[in-house]
This record gives sequence, C-alpha cells and structure tokens, in this order.
Amino acid sequence: MLILFHSKAAAEVLMFAEHALPILKAAGKPYTTSLPERGVITSNELPQAIQGIEKAMANDVDNDYIHDDDAETREHPIQEHVSFRRRAFPLLAMLRLSNEHHADVTWEPAPDW
Repeated sequence: MLILFHSKAAAEVLMFAEHALPILKAAGKPYTTSLPERGVITSNELPQAIQGIEKAMANDVDNDYIHDDDAETREHPIQEHVSFRRRAFPLLAMLRLSNEHHADVTWEPAPDW
C-alpha cells in the first residue's frame, strides 16, 4: 500500500507502507507488524521523532556504499539497494520543517491513480 504523508509546512511525501514502518518505528511509533492506514505525528511529538530517526540513521550498518563509476559490472540503478538513510531522508526533512512551523504530520493511503 502506498502512504501519503501531509504537512502544512512541507511538500507531500509518498512511500510504500512497508518502507514507512521502520522509519515510524524509529520515530517512536509503537507499530510492530503493520502500519495503520491513517495516523499522525503531532507537533509535540516531532522533536522526539526527529531525534529517533536521526539516531537510527547514524546507527544504520547498511550505510550507502561508494561504487566505482568505471566498473564494468555496475548494477543498473533500479537494482541498487536503497539504504535506510536514503529512504528516511525525505520524511525526516518533512518532520524538520513541520517542527519549525509547529505543524502536525499526518498520513493516509495514497489515492488511486
């Protein structure tokens, strides 16, 4: 399922629920196996959520690797692994802007296209 994050302070962020779940866990949300369809990170929860995601990004053992641009065996970009750090960054940027403007962050299922 695609999840759409909203905030009055930032552009929308779209991601798969399975990728959003570990980020929201790091932000302090108590979800274990699945993400509820709708939710909120209140403006009061934002500083703790930001700190939790930043800590998880710093502890990410699967850091982005530097690849050799001249390598003949380089994978196609669509097949490359996306680290937690890269996946979490757009949502973290939204949370930071929302914190500056004291705005809540909500999510809901993305509309069908």
